[in-house]
Amino acid sequence: MLTPFAAMNALGTVAFGAAGASKGVEKDLDYLGIAVLGVVTALGGGITRDLLVRKVPGALLSESDMTLALAGVGVAIVLTHLEAGDIADSPLLTIPDAIGLAAFAGTGAIVGYEAGLSPFGVVITATLTGTGGGAIRDLLAQEVPSILHEDFYATCALAGGAAFWVVRELGGPQVWATAASVGLALGLRLAAMRYDWSLPNP
Repeated sequence: MLTPFAAMNALGTVAFGAAGASKGVEKDLDYLGIAVLGVVTALGGGITRDLLVRKVPGALLSESDMTLALAGVGVAIVLTHLEAGDIADSPLLTIPDAIGLAAFAGTGAIVGYEAGLSPFGVVITATLTGTGGGAIRDLLAQEVPSILHEDFYATCALAGGAAFWVVRELGGPQVWATAASVGLALGLRLAAMRYDWSLPNP
């Protein structure tokens, strides 16, 4: 049965794949390069997380994750042809991307907590799952990862991971902790998009 959380993860995978592919289009890569950036963005964070906790990456065990990531690549290519311009800021991508960020943060927090990591470890796995793929994408595109200098993005995943750990440590069941994590991360991200939040810099 497809749960709301699984649906959010699926939507996020497609959105992340599309966002990564749009970066490839922006960099004038060929179709293989576009696909690589799309897949890396969608799956890179989760694969890195799984390796850190000594698990075989789930994305390599399931056909569905790769299929969804490639579907996102296809969406980006179609939208690029239809809109004939940069689609990275299109609401068709930014809203699903926010949903995916929140869902991935929740997934990462679950993995970290079940692996017995410290509070910092849980926050790191949540943040890495939500933002790691995008950071790898930017490095492949020879850019400073956008999460380090643009927008209010990684902070949302960080807060989601912290919320998960707090609820679990207070005795709440995993479903409550996951709801708190996803809800906080998504709420912060949507508010940041609405009010143009960003972190201060020197």
